[in-house]
Amino acid sequence: MTVVVWIADDTWQDCVDAARGYEGSDFLLLHVSDHDVPGAAHGAFAGLFGRSSLDPGTRMDDLAADHSTRLLAAAAERLGVPCETRTRVGRVEHEVVAAAEGASLLVLCRDGDVSHAGPRSLGPATRFVVDHATCPVLLVWPS
Repeated sequence: MTVVVWIADDTWQDCVDAARGYEGSDFLLLHVSDHDVPGAAHGAFAGLFGRSSLDPGTRMDDLAADHSTRLLAAAAERLGVPCETRTRVGRVEHEVVAAAEGASLLVLCRDGDVSHAGPRSLGPATRFVVDHATCPVLLVWPS
């Protein structure tokens, strides 16, 4: 059984805690960085100043990679069992769906208005993942 755990910045602890209930599974901890912000910085800088080694988009890419590495390390430590970690860059919802293809379970957390039950308790990316994942989905309420 392969359990993919979507490690999102604000809700990863709850997802990891829920995944612990599937002891004996192969775990993949997944963090996705959106390509929009560094891409916009690359484009703006190139448009204003031309190509240069001072491109702030490169620094933003490096910061995102470092953040992802630290977040996945913290999640793996919290999980407490051997697991695979993976970082992807792109459109978040598409990358999560692609990474979960063929998985036995995808664990993710509500990220919208969680003060009320219902569709608004899911953010747009999470709603897309729930609607398009080709595997069972465990949708966790954040604490």
